[in-house]
Amino acid sequence: MKVIICGAGQVGSNIARHLAEEQNDVTIIDQSPELIRRISESYDIQGLVGFASHPDMLDRAGAPDADMLIAVTFADEVNMVACQVAHSIFNVPTKIARIRAQNYLKPSFSHLFTRDHMPIDAIISPEVEVAHAVNRALHMPGAFDMLPFADDKVRMIGVRIEDDCPIAHQPLRQLTELFPNLNIIVTGIVRAGKLFVPAPDDQMFPGDDVYFVVDTKHARRAMPLFGHEEEDAHRIVVVGGGNIGLVLGRDLEQEKDRVNLKVIETDRRRAEFVADRLSSAVVLCGNALDNEILEEANISSAHAVVALTNDDETNILASLMAKQLGCEKAITLVNNRAYEPLIGSLGIDVAVNPRATTVSSILQHVRRGRIRQIYSIRDGSAEIMEAEALETSGLIGKPLGQIEFPDNVIIGAIVRGDEVFKPRGSFVIQRKDRVIIFALRGSVKKLEAMLSVGLRFF
Repeated sequence: MKVIICGAGQVGSNIARHLAEEQNDVTIIDQSPELIRRISESYDIQGLVGFASHPDMLDRAGAPDADMLIAVTFADEVNMVACQVAHSIFNVPTKIARIRAQNYLKPSFSHLFTRDHMPIDAIISPEVEVAHAVNRALHMPGAFDMLPFADDKVRMIGVRIEDDCPIAHQPLRQLTELFPNLNIIVTGIVRAGKLFVPAPDDQMFPGDDVYFVVDTKHARRAMPLFGHEEEDAHRIVVVGGGNIGLVLGRDLEQEKDRVNLKVIETDRRRAEFVADRLSSAVVLCGNALDNEILEEANISSAHAVVALTNDDETNILASLMAKQLGCEKAITLVNNRAYEPLIGSLGIDVAVNPRATTVSSILQHVRRGRIRQIYSIRDGSAEIMEAEALETSGLIGKPLGQIEFPDNVIIGAIVRGDEVFKPRGSFVIQRKDRVIIFALRGSVKKLEAMLSVGLRFF
């Protein structure tokens, strides 16, 4: 597949890396010679310095025979114009644009992004994606990540193993014997910074980050087994009233369970803007690094603080101060990957990476037509896919134990109608089953090659 990427920032470079590693023909355009030099030297990618929306630049990038254009520059308008030029002049089949400004995304303006007006096939909104990621974390107390699959019939949950975890030091094969009524599969373990797919005899140790797939009906019962019995967050303090904070606030106000929400915003005009658009939240104007503001927000009795400003240091410090004052859980937006190894040791419970959430949403569209859902985790170290088996699948009618999957690939669950099945060796996949698959990055290409004949994705 030939792909043109407009913008070599964090999102653009990560998407370029993903696609190049899967042997796609990738060209990336950016105005910064330094960014282009860096990515061109690191990966087998053609880099061009220039304006991504200019027709001559897109022509140089190979737009006449490109399969897809992904516009993720920092300017919404440049992204939209690049898609328009790619369509009108070069007839590029698929155009994806990152759009930050929420005014463009109002439902009443949805007709704007149509083939007859501004032909964009998929819109990625980082603010919305990050807000949804935070909301998922709030809905699964004790987890640092929660990803829904198959219309939320199945969830992949990430947890930190602590010293009091009752199933630590137990071989994973014994989980089925000890808890036969719980549908759980441990799919990935992060130990000493390295992610691996565990074997049945492997164990979980304190300090490990563990990803497991579970029937959503069993998720609440499963959490105590991994040492987590935290209560739901009903009293929440959001630091930062920007687009992410506003989207999150709206989502929380629409929840069935009553949420006591407070928002702290430094800019008075923005604080007034947010207060006008939230119906029940209390909006405080002040600095979240000021103890008096935190006390006014009653942070000591808050179930969770969510730090979402544009400044990583402010987010980290506000989270640490809130926890020191008695807040139970800290969810922190962190853009700089250099800070990521420090998050756990600092005591922050959940670090939200906007780069990862945006990359995951783009990958779903990049692989559309074969993959129903896909999430990228740990800066692209692994991917979790949802596939639907068709009648032509070579996997149908054959026990899973007889199928040779690539190394570092594991099936987490199979969904048939409203039922969720554990992937035992004797299980036979049927037509229209949804299959949840966990694969390390190095095995994704082999997995797709293996499944392209027998398994079709939607």
